[in-house]
Amino acid sequence: MTADDRLIVALDVPNALAGLDLVDRIGDAASFYKIGLGMLTGGGLALANELKQERGKRVFLDMKLFDIGATVEAAVRGLAQYDLDFLTVHGDPHVVRAAVEGRGGHATRILAVTILTSLDRADLDAGLIRDGDVADIVVERASRAFEAGADGIIASPWEAAMIRALPAAEGRLIVTPGVRPATSSSDDQKRIATPARAIGDGADHVVVGRPIWREDDPRAAAQGIVAELSSVQARHPNRA
Repeated sequence: MTADDRLIVALDVPNALAGLDLVDRIGDAASFYKIGLGMLTGGGLALANELKQERGKRVFLDMKLFDIGATVEAAVRGLAQYDLDFLTVHGDPHVVRAAVEGRGGHATRILAVTILTSLDRADLDAGLIRDGDVADIVVERASRAFEAGADGIIASPWEAAMIRALPAAEGRLIVTPGVRPATSSSDDQKRIATPARAIGDGADHVVVGRPIWREDDPRAAAQGIVAELSSVQARHPNRA
């Protein structure tokens, strides 16, 4: 079996040992894994290195870096030595520019976070984010991040088609968390879609965590999502 790397499995488990166990249970059903902040103190960087160097997996380090430019540049310079595939930063232009500078000649792709998929308009109001439709803000942040040099964007499936339509999105990546199979609950995500819908609307990769790792058979769950990615709906999202 050849894994479909459009599926990125989120290793949202407590530590590196649990992460390796999950990777073993999934086996050849997935080849691309996301390691986030929740595992940083549980050996996340060591796990990233093992998956990349010893097991031939692709690795997405989801750090969502945000700080002054010099600090972001230094952090990315250090992380880029792990030969990661993707690294996230917040989509503010000064952060993106600093990350690109810190990445230097390494192949790590810098992905800019627009608006977290767990947020809606009420959350933005509470955070004093300017008025306007969430989707419009996401698309504007995506456009500005592209201008600053981002290799891709993190956005919910709801905005994928609008971002893909941007002229600046040509040749850039769209990675969508907040993806749930039709039979799964939304959990704490608010702007969600099925894997097929996300890919059909222009996403290059979908990130899926709980619908895989909380299942008794995570390998079968991953295979089910891969099947959705190859469905007619994924190729032709407007067909029934």
